[in-house]
Amino acid sequence: MRALISVSDKKGIVEFAKGIKGLGWEIISTGGTAKKLKDSGLDVKDISEHTGFPEMMDGRVKTLHPKVHGGLLAMRDNKDHMDQAKKNGIEMIDMVVVNLYPFEETVAKPDVKFEEAIEQIDIGGPSMLRSAAKNFKDVLVITDPADYSWVIEKLKSKQEIDFDDRKKLASKVFERTAVYDALIANYMYSTQKNSSIFPQKFLFPFVKIQDLRYGENPHQQAAFYKDRVIFESCLATSKQLWGKELSYNNIFDADGAWELVKEFKNPAVTVIKHANPCGCAERDTIEDAFEDAYNVDPMSAFGCIIALNRKCTMKVAEMTKGKFIEVLMAPSYDEDALQYLKENKDNCRIIEMGEITSSEKGYDMKKVVGGMLMQTREWPDVDNIKLECVTKRKPTEKEIEDLRFAWKVNRHTKSNSVVFAKDKTAYGMGVGQMSRVDASIIATRKSAGRAKDGSMSSDAFFPFPDAVEAAAGAGIKAIIQPGGAKRDKEVIEACDRLGMSMVFTGVRLFKH
Repeated sequence: MRALISVSDKKGIVEFAKGIKGLGWEIISTGGTAKKLKDSGLDVKDISEHTGFPEMMDGRVKTLHPKVHGGLLAMRDNKDHMDQAKKNGIEMIDMVVVNLYPFEETVAKPDVKFEEAIEQIDIGGPSMLRSAAKNFKDVLVITDPADYSWVIEKLKSKQEIDFDDRKKLASKVFERTAVYDALIANYMYSTQKNSSIFPQKFLFPFVKIQDLRYGENPHQQAAFYKDRVIFESCLATSKQLWGKELSYNNIFDADGAWELVKEFKNPAVTVIKHANPCGCAERDTIEDAFEDAYNVDPMSAFGCIIALNRKCTMKVAEMTKGKFIEVLMAPSYDEDALQYLKENKDNCRIIEMGEITSSEKGYDMKKVVGGMLMQTREWPDVDNIKLECVTKRKPTEKEIEDLRFAWKVNRHTKSNSVVFAKDKTAYGMGVGQMSRVDASIIATRKSAGRAKDGSMSSDAFFPFPDAVEAAAGAGIKAIIQPGGAKRDKEVIEACDRLGMSMVFTGVRLFKH
């Protein structure tokens, strides 16, 4: 029996190779893999010795040879195939262990050069994998190091690696090469001059993280997938430290919580329920931010998701006592805080998010029946937007701070929506309404007088003055909104009449 081994990811390969060598297999190998196996004391045949042709062109040409592909593609039960192989001196290869050049890791680097990326496009590897996978009933093909252990165990115990096992291994090959080609195609397209942001054919290189217990509702099945190339901290790259598995709704809500808390430079905490914030605060300490964000709406916070943009301290951990929190997220945890949470929060999932990083790369996608909506992810930084004051009264510096804070929260709420804020605390969120005046009425009720003399953000322009008048009834003194309505003049006049200030951003915040 003969195996060809050529791997970029060398994790576990020496142990696997020693295992099959001990069972009497001959090993053919290439380049760095051959060196590693020889250095471990294994007798390995170089690919050039097998083919009778030297490796050349910096290793670009080494396995693209009939003595390799003939040995993989020959059907053992086809007499013509075997006669032709014998006539041409082609020996059978019974196993291929190959994984591919690290193209995806290379292009994920921030400043990767095009030439560097091109050199990480594997040619021989996918070719061997596809040849072996096509003839999987005769050739074992392994591309995932996770399969080494069960394959070697079966070989050692002389159990049959049956048709279904072989087919499963071959399926992994075609999944892997499809994803690999998709990543290359997307990269090549994105680096073209004057290319559209949206390619004519979009390929989705996602990989499943886990099956979920159920979807949004118990009768629905669900799974969680992640992108192959990720540029920022997110739930797909997080580490769960404690608690039962995340549910579909946990993941969706946790994503919203983390994306909102990433907005703030100072210590901040956001409390999310059903994809909308029910509390958010930015403070000088993470402890104060936690206390004030949670106390905005404790009733709605029952069974919430909480995200911190600073390390979770022991004091914050102790503040969770008596609170039903589904998920707690933070960049990291003090040791004593984590121990406390494990001992006292049986039903809370503890998620370590890692260092906060942000990126506008990639797409926002929404599935519709029969198709997909895609859009870019870029957003202007409200801290750098020039705010146009359109009223007689100008907002104070403190009001401008709160206007910008409210805008950041507003960007993460479902439309139609408004946010009432004061002292960098979101006290009233009116979200997901069909009319802006209803959103203002709900925000008034939720704020319960705490936003008096505070600020308001609206995700879109006011079609009529009624929502402004409702906000005035809650004591709001300053408003931030995109502007651009036919009745802007009437809305501005209402603000002047009510002694309010208003600024335009020119940026709409719709989120559906």
